[in-house]
Amino acid sequence: MKHATLILLTGLALASPVQASDPDPVTRIEATLKAAYPATSFRDIRPTPMPGLYEVTMGRNLAYVGGDGRHFLFGHLYDMREQRDLTADRLEAARRIDFANLPLADAITTVRGNGSRVLAVFSDPDCPYCRKLEQELAKLDNVTVHTFLYPLAELHPQARSRAIAVWCAPDRAAAWQVLMLEGKAPPPAAECAHPIDRNIALARNLGVEGTPALFDVRGRHLAGAAPARRIEDFLGEGDRKPTAEEKRP
Repeated sequence: MKHATLILLTGLALASPVQASDPDPVTRIEATLKAAYPATSFRDIRPTPMPGLYEVTMGRNLAYVGGDGRHFLFGHLYDMREQRDLTADRLEAARRIDFANLPLADAITTVRGNGSRVLAVFSDPDCPYCRKLEQELAKLDNVTVHTFLYPLAELHPQARSRAIAVWCAPDRAAAWQVLMLEGKAPPPAAECAHPIDRNIALARNLGVEGTPALFDVRGRHLAGAAPARRIEDFLGEGDRKPTAEEKRP
């Protein structure tokens, strides 16, 4: 309660009559932020229910900014009358992707059973948590997994070359499984046309900052090396109809 009250009071302090009468505050704030932070991607700026306080989407994270574009708040905004965490609601929406627009031809596709349940995974071949996730994915049946090779060279210098070697292998799906489940890298081979650079650009555009990152067909995100039981639950959640709140943009 104290945390929520602090956010509310601080937000009110940021509001001003001049900002309230601004005919296009979002455009002005966006220009201010981009000029001040040119290396940061601001994907969305929108007013909050609190006058003078604006929600800013940066990658897969949210912050709140005053109308001057200078003062920021990092934390959660609550509607105490409705007992709702407004930030959590918006984070869930902001972290969804448009699954239908994923370039699946740039992914390694593995089908188990009837393949009726579909997932997309961004994975780094040298990421230990990605290997743990792969072990859990191997326990699932009736699933199609589209794996986008996403080497994080700043963390794993050899990951890019291994990703390329996997993609250029005669059977890339088998090479990927052997690497992730047995720790055996494919033998060096002549480099072929590969999607690794496109995958890196795609992940960054979607705000995927770490691996592994898993998405279902509704675009919902599940981070980290989740156990098979949690992934099963996650897929089951996707079978129910979304609530009115989940449909809200």
